[in-house]
Amino acid sequence: MSRLIVCYEQDLPSFNMKEQLLKRFRWEDMGSDGTNSYLSHDNDVLVTIDRMHVHAENIDETAKKFGVKVDEIVVLSRHSSSSGKPTLTVHPIGNYRSNDMGGRAEILVHPAPHLMSGTLRKISELNKDPVYSVSFEVTHHGPYVDVPTMYIEIGSDENHWGDVNAASVLVDSLLSAKEEDHPVVIGVGGGHYAPRFTDLILSMKVDMGHMVPNYQIQESSDDDVSRMIRSAAESTGTKLVYVHRNSMKGPEERRVNAIIDSLGLERVSSKDFDSL
Repeated sequence: MSRLIVCYEQDLPSFNMKEQLLKRFRWEDMGSDGTNSYLSHDNDVLVTIDRMHVHAENIDETAKKFGVKVDEIVVLSRHSSSSGKPTLTVHPIGNYRSNDMGGRAEILVHPAPHLMSGTLRKISELNKDPVYSVSFEVTHHGPYVDVPTMYIEIGSDENHWGDVNAASVLVDSLLSAKEEDHPVVIGVGGGHYAPRFTDLILSMKVDMGHMVPNYQIQESSDDDVSRMIRSAAESTGTKLVYVHRNSMKGPEERRVNAIIDSLGLERVSSKDFDSL
């Protein structure tokens, strides 16, 4: 697998993670395409871009034209949250609705469920700082690309973005993550942070793809909910759906279950998977 690792140096955690990568290996300078600069080590290519990564549309095609093979993309990023809660996160990308933060409206990018889940497990294992929680975020924002992509982030505000130790933990987690051939599910329910989906992946032999939170579902029509769940499943490449039932009231849960069933998808629970 050829992996494109994306850095935007005006994003402090992105810069710090790049610096950690440069310390780990000897990288070969591949040159620049006039906008982006490329370094390579084995099957990894580290690209430094000149614009905020959520707007780096089709960075995979740009890299391919430069001669880089791209099978997966990992974007190094900061995470912002009004809560200010220190968090180390990973998440898939795409837009269920508008594209206010890059990408294409109502289009999801293929996730990298095995890499993303394996990286989350490693972050949980390697993080020794009790200040930080470790969590999935649900699917959101751009850019649009045509290969499996994940974000890896330090949050949640400027008090934590410059944490070099956190940058080191994320880089080591990414480099040592095991991509197991576990069954893949999408998650439905919960909030923007996904502690239930996080707990599932940290305890069971199953990997997570796209996640559709309650705030996308609530007050949406059946057709709209159907569109979002179908898109999440098709983009992930699975028919398995894990519903965070406790995050929904009874009528909403029954509505969501009926929509999932009507799409020919299979609802699963933690009992369907082996423990790690």
